[in-house]
Amino acid sequence: MSDEFNMSMRKFLKQVGVTSQQAIEEAMRNSADTSGKSFEAKMVLTIDGIDLEHVVTGKIEGA
Repeated sequence: MSDEFNMSMRKFLKQVGVTSQQAIEEAMRNSADTSGKSFEAKMVLTIDGIDLEHVVTGKIEGA
């Protein structure tokens, strides 16, 4: 793959990671007591034009 592709993909993934973490932290702060609770999480990545749908699931422990 080209350098341009690699750079654009890394930039996108960094943006996804940073903004997702911020959204999760804000949601946890704005929720009732989350201490000791576990939350199912799902991230869905789609890319128009190449028929991609990628799903990642996991758990996030409350703070």
